[in-house]
Amino acid sequence: MFTPPAAYTLVATDLDGTLLRSDDTVSARSRAALARAASAGAAHLIVTGRPVPGIRTLLTDLGYDGVVVCGQGAQVYDVGAARMLRSVTLDRDLADAALGKIEAEVGQLFAAVDQDGADGRTLTEPGYRMPHPSLPAQRAASRAELWAAPLIKVLIRHPELTDDALAAAARGAVGDLASVTMAGPGTVELAPFGVDKGTGIALAAEALGRDLAGAVAFGDMPNDLPMFRRVGHRVAMAGAHPELRAAADEVTLSNEDEGVAVVLERLFP
Repeated sequence: MFTPPAAYTLVATDLDGTLLRSDDTVSARSRAALARAASAGAAHLIVTGRPVPGIRTLLTDLGYDGVVVCGQGAQVYDVGAARMLRSVTLDRDLADAALGKIEAEVGQLFAAVDQDGADGRTLTEPGYRMPHPSLPAQRAASRAELWAAPLIKVLIRHPELTDDALAAAARGAVGDLASVTMAGPGTVELAPFGVDKGTGIALAAEALGRDLAGAVAFGDMPNDLPMFRRVGHRVAMAGAHPELRAAADEVTLSNEDEGVAVVLERLFP
């Protein structure tokens, strides 16, 4: 049986499907719960698949000035210092080869990339539809343009396969060319091999001087599994992917019902 620590010192939250509501906002109740945790000495750590440029407006709105893990762990960024602590790039030749191997198995894919850097762009090839229309993206004229600058990950979509089927086929095809994860509806991604939210949260916790055994983490998709394996207490959102629910210590309410706040109010009374 899980025995909670005397005090949690780190609150790690995914964004999409977890802390954020469907309109990309954080509720007043969730903000108050995070503030309550902070007053008790717990640092808030955002751990997201989005790249740094994709959450900058949100960070400003939250008044967030700590460390953030972005790009499925490829980026660890100090917001207050405006300094990248780590950025791991995906070799572009390997990325191109990986796409070719997946397409040999499942047929034509549509792809997008998140470029490296705190100001990197998200580029989409013709036919790729962004899963979150609110996220900034620029259309490339061809796939070749996706490889024009260093990148941290590739996003892929298939016109017919489910996300689970595409992710499974991609893992079987790419081997150790890249790490494959499913980050949300319509969001299957290729990251540098061995890089994930687990490696990212470990580096961030070290930078913050926090022990992950005293961390509570919230998530909803398989890309949160590596983070769950590192922390002391794991909370899945209602409606989370079955793989994540199976790995969780508890299941809370949905992001629309402020499930993060419900748990934090209990843990930090």
